[in-house]
This record gives sequence, C-alpha cells and structure tokens, in this order.
Amino acid sequence: AALAIKKQEPLILDRAQAYIGVMIDDLVTKGVAEPYRMFTSRAEYRLSLRADNADARLTQIGINIGLVQTNRVDIFTKKINKINELSNILKSLKISPNEAKKHNIKIAKDGVKRSAYEILSREGVTFRKLRSIWNKIPKAPRDAEEQIEISTHYSGYLIKQQADIIAFRKDENLIIPKNIDYSKLSGLSNEVKSKFRLIKPRTLGQALRIDGITPAAVYILLSHVKRKSIKQIA
Repeated sequence: AALAIKKQEPLILDRAQAYIGVMIDDLVTKGVAEPYRMFTSRAEYRLSLRADNADARLTQIGINIGLVQTNRVDIFTKKINKINELSNILKSLKISPNEAKKHNIKIAKDGVKRSAYEILSREGVTFRKLRSIWNKIPKAPRDAEEQIEISTHYSGYLIKQQADIIAFRKDENLIIPKNIDYSKLSGLSNEVKSKFRLIKPRTLGQALRIDGITPAAVYILLSHVKRKSIKQIA
C-alpha cells in the first residue's frame, strides 16, 4: 500500500541522531578535499549511535512524517513499551551487597542497595542471572533485553553524553538568519567572512564546526544575530 507522506518542514537529522547527520554536517562545514569516509570516530556521540538502538532513534521520526507502515508501527511500539516496562521493573528491584555476594555478584560492600538495573551492568550478569534472584522478572523478546543490557553497560557514559547532547542542541537551536550580510560584521577577517558566505551556517553550532573558525569569530556572529533580533522585537 502506498504511504501518505505528510507535508511539513524539511527533515533534518543532526549529529546526535544519525550517522547520516554526521556525514552531511561534515561535508557542509568541512568541505571535501579527498574522498569522504564515514568512520564512527567522526561522530562525537557514537556511543548513542548504535546499531541496536537505530529503531529507537529513528522510527518515531519516520512515524511522525508518515513513512512507516502500520504493521511496523505496531512492532516498534510493542518493543519500546516492553523495554520501558522491563527497565522500570529492574530499577524497582533492590539487592544489598551481602545478598549480591550470595549470588556471586561482586559490588562494593558499602551497605548501599543496588537495583537489578545497576546489577545488570556488572560483568557476567545476564537476564538469566537476574531471574535466578528475582523470578518475577517478566520475559521479553531477546532484542529488547539485549538493548537494555547494552544501555546498562554504558549507563554512566550515556548520562554524561546526554548532557553533552543537550548542550549541543542548545547551540543547534540558535538559528542564523538566511539573509545575514557577513560583509557588515566588523571584527571578522575577510577569510572568515568568505567561509561564512560560502557555507552559510544554519545554526550557531554549525558555525562553530567550520574548519578554521574560532570561538571568538562565532561570538561576533552571535552578538550580531542577537542585536538584530532585539531590534526586530523593538
């Protein structure tokens, strides 16, 4: 059956959402002096851009613009609901260091109880191990359980990365007007003005990623954009 694609604003996948977002942004801001290769090392948020969570990152976007068929929507919704349900159950189950030791699970003997979700991040701990301790943990499809296992193993890093992504999105939300006249920005070298005119950065974050552009140059650009916005409001 044909899909009804909804008309809306252009879809932009950023560096924190998909590797294609990293690739397009690199090609726009850095140019191409040699063949471009999409290495994972080019993505500063690669810990979040994993194969196992591609559906969690992108399927809802496809649903929003009408690109996902009904049966796929049902499969995705059930999987996400199961992951959320199971994760919440694991976070509600607690175990003390002494109890954990009885099950050959090593955690710091500080008297602090850990959740089953935290315990799952320990080396050698699987859902099978957890169910030997808490038999009320419900079953879930293997791909859902695997995604939870990966998330727990990287949980500490992912929390920090999420804070970095929030800061990144803050810069990406600062839109640079399309009609800005870079020649009128005093304090910028002709080389910097030329790069801005050539690349036409859409956001403050994109301007910061242009090769050879210093934070000081972007600050001048930001100050100009803010002054212009204040004048329009006044």
